[in-house]
Amino acid sequence: MTERGLLIVLSGPSGVGKGTVRKAIFETEGNDFEYSISMTTRQMREGEVEGEDYFFRTREEFEELIAAGQMLEYAEYAGNYYGTPLEYVNQTLDQGKDVFLEIEVQGAMKVKEKAPDGVYIFLTPPDLSELKSRIVGRGTDEMSVIEQRMEIAVSEIEMMSHYDYAVVNDEVPLAVKRIKDIIHSEHLRVDRVIHRYIKMIKEL
Repeated sequence: MTERGLLIVLSGPSGVGKGTVRKAIFETEGNDFEYSISMTTRQMREGEVEGEDYFFRTREEFEELIAAGQMLEYAEYAGNYYGTPLEYVNQTLDQGKDVFLEIEVQGAMKVKEKAPDGVYIFLTPPDLSELKSRIVGRGTDEMSVIEQRMEIAVSEIEMMSHYDYAVVNDEVPLAVKRIKDIIHSEHLRVDRVIHRYIKMIKEL
């Protein structure tokens, strides 16, 4: 019987660089996990690709999936829905593959309710002034939206206590190494491997 994979959840405040770090992780060698692409109703940004960065859907399409119970989690953030398609995640975990989610904090808390045995990693900025600089540097939002995002970011950082690990995104390569080290260590946890040895003992 194939062992079920690990659910790895990376989240953190808006502007902290979740997408940048996630892409860098998947560009390194030795990855044996699958990236679960989130779904959103927000507008596609320049350079983003449908089915790679997000599944972009209308609000009506997203709400139909919610009603059908086809979302592992979903949240409304700054006027848009974000969520994780359920069927893909379960199929991949059942195949013994690790699934890597990059989602907003609200969504991560909903996933934890349904999958408390996942690995929950909170990506943090070096400090709040650096976080604001990153949001402003995007050049995609009005100042009123930036201030709203900063208020939300502060409340999200206060949710850090619900996670297993906190990783500072001071330099992307360092953040990538820390996250990959965490995943490697999680595969060696006794509570994740002991069943193999119990089975060996019973078969002696």
